[in-house]
Amino acid sequence: MQKPESLFLIAGNGSYPQFAVQGAREAGVKHIVAAAFEGETDPSLAALVDEMHWMKVGQLGRLVDAAKQSGATASMMAGQIAPKHLFDLRPDFRALILLATLRERNAETLFGAIAGELEKAGVPLLIATTFLEKHLAPEGLIAGPKPKARLITDIAYGLGIAKEVSRLDIGQTVVVKKGTVLAVEGFDGTDATIKRGGELGQGEAVVVKVSKPRQDMRFDVPVIGPRTLETAAAAGVTAIAVEAGRTLLLQEDQLRELATHHNITLWGITS
Repeated sequence: MQKPESLFLIAGNGSYPQFAVQGAREAGVKHIVAAAFEGETDPSLAALVDEMHWMKVGQLGRLVDAAKQSGATASMMAGQIAPKHLFDLRPDFRALILLATLRERNAETLFGAIAGELEKAGVPLLIATTFLEKHLAPEGLIAGPKPKARLITDIAYGLGIAKEVSRLDIGQTVVVKKGTVLAVEGFDGTDATIKRGGELGQGEAVVVKVSKPRQDMRFDVPVIGPRTLETAAAAGVTAIAVEAGRTLLLQEDQLRELATHHNITLWGITS
């Protein structure tokens, strides 16, 4: 799809929405309207966009109406909505109707259904890495010390486990050490998984984060930033491996500095 002149941004938490706006502006997007969520979106985003509409998670009717009224020809999701908020919905009538059609209720089915509603409204979702291609993880050493053979073996092992776990729609992150799985991501999210695995590993733990085998790149794209590195350092993690070309690296300069400072290998892998 051709990059639009106007964009409707569905802004979750973290710095991802700010990077998305910056990338869109650099690509020539002239008008950006953001949907912001109470308890999730950083209010400072308002200074970077032309309009911002606040709403609660679950107000699907309001979201779709805002998208239509924005005049945008495309939409984009940037930033996570915390899983606890996805399952603590206060749905409006439109959302209730949509939820009734879903046999499974997880991030993929919920966001997929929202994507369908936006498509019907004439504001289709772009791939979530649109405008951000330069921030995708490269293959090989990204930052930190060059990994030794044992570490490479653990990364390869963790990759196979993470891909299978993500295929089952359980999570996208695992923590391993010397051929043993220490932690698997579930409802608690990536940071909590890193903390659990690091505590069990007591040093030399390896974090592997991947995309799903049939990842819908319009949403739920793997992302790591400085907070991930700080969490890993506090947990005693030795290496973080992410999927090259399918993982966004946010605040890259700070990310690299932290990896070097904490002696953590940041590595890009391919499946």
